[in-house]
Amino acid sequence: MATAGEADSVQSYNAAADLIDRNLIDRADKIAVIDDLGRYSYREIAERVDRFAGYLAGLGVPVESRILLCLQDSVNFPVAALGAIKAGLIPVMVNPLLPSSDLDYMLRDSRARLLVASAGAWPSLDPVMAGQPYLQTILVADGDAPAGTIAFADAVAGAQPIAEAAATHADEPCLWQYSSGTTGRPKGTVHSHANVQRLMGLYPRQILGLDENDVTYSAAKLFFGYGFGNGLVFPFSVGATAILMAGRPTAEAVWRRLIDHRPTIFFGVPTLYASLLAAPEAPERDRLALRLCTSAGEALPRPIGEQWRARYGTDILDGIGSTEMFHIFLSNRPGDVAYGTTGLPVDGYELRLVDEAGQPVADGDVGELHVKGPTSALGYWCNREKTQATFVGEWTRTGDKFLRSAEGRYVYCGRSDDMLKVSGIYVSPFEVETALLSHEAVREAAVVGWADEQGLIKPKAFVVLGDGQAPSDAIEAALKAHVKQLLAPYKYPRWIEFLDALPKTATGKVERYKLRQPPAA
Repeated sequence: MATAGEADSVQSYNAAADLIDRNLIDRADKIAVIDDLGRYSYREIAERVDRFAGYLAGLGVPVESRILLCLQDSVNFPVAALGAIKAGLIPVMVNPLLPSSDLDYMLRDSRARLLVASAGAWPSLDPVMAGQPYLQTILVADGDAPAGTIAFADAVAGAQPIAEAAATHADEPCLWQYSSGTTGRPKGTVHSHANVQRLMGLYPRQILGLDENDVTYSAAKLFFGYGFGNGLVFPFSVGATAILMAGRPTAEAVWRRLIDHRPTIFFGVPTLYASLLAAPEAPERDRLALRLCTSAGEALPRPIGEQWRARYGTDILDGIGSTEMFHIFLSNRPGDVAYGTTGLPVDGYELRLVDEAGQPVADGDVGELHVKGPTSALGYWCNREKTQATFVGEWTRTGDKFLRSAEGRYVYCGRSDDMLKVSGIYVSPFEVETALLSHEAVREAAVVGWADEQGLIKPKAFVVLGDGQAPSDAIEAALKAHVKQLLAPYKYPRWIEFLDALPKTATGKVERYKLRQPPAA
């Protein structure tokens, strides 16, 4: 079996074998994972991975069969994912909080022959189990196994370890992640073994300077690209320790782990950082061991980054990635952070901004971001039309709007379908949100397009106020005036609606579509 450095030059390469084996020579007894129930060494995880791979091999399931992982973040996730990959199967990682209809769709779309699910996800899975046309075996982890299913722990404990990793090829499918998308059904995004290998030497080495002395904690969950890199690929690639948390990343739960386990690198999202700053549990900086923080999922507003740095003396490295590119390809860097920008391309990636005709735009003008690099997905499963629309030759269309400054830094302007045209001029909702967040009374803000009485689109803001603040006509007028002082007058929100909380996905992104007014007939 090839090593990571050889994966591009030989056919045989298994990403799971690489991630495990590289840690068994000098650090087998080092703690690899800390979850809610215990601490596990690289040796212990390797043994469980080999046993689960052996269990799968014993079932006689053909290589490249899909296995749906509907798991919360615990040691069982890396065991199931790496065990499947080592056995030559393809883990399809999905959010355990999805409703039954989505889980039913993903089981059928992926044609998964096996399912490994956390007990907490079973109430959503149970109603759609009958009549699944492809599913053969169901294993349940992180709790009691219902009737008709197999306890994951028993399957692992009772199996013979696999003798040798499946002889997979570097460019064959390794894993799937479903893209969330903004319209239509989620798309099964297929990544190769080589993409896992290539990812190891990019963002974690170049930007984070990650090594075996680090302790990582990702509030972003393992089931999607940002979290899978943060919580598994990155720490395992260098022999670091990963903290995993099963439940929702509330401010209280996150602060508890940052204090108790003292990670050196924390991976979050903008809305979570805002909640952490506002939480009554927020500690003094000397109780933390952080050397770096990162943010992705949505652009980080400048006020949040600046407040975090002032309070904790640690920068948040804002970056952007995508399911299609596997992880972050554009980022700020330690010692070179410009809040309000998404930084510079990660070495190994090339970026371009184009207009609606596909022509390059000048610095300072808004264009759609395209990216070219070594971790691009193989495509979408059974969706040729959308694959061709997204993967254009070597380039991947992100659907994000950016402008590039004269210094070469990229400034986020919103999703292509979020941009507003006000008085004939494009307005970035993110720009208005950032202005609102710079007001001391505002904790969170989201801006969408809203039709006025004449059917013309204008900005509307949804605002969550900070502690001790109450909605009033006076605060609304003050926020509108504040935005007018910071931005061109036509960009100010014509309406402000105060909410107790913004609607968010499980990954922390604001669900702006839930805030939009239905288009006029």
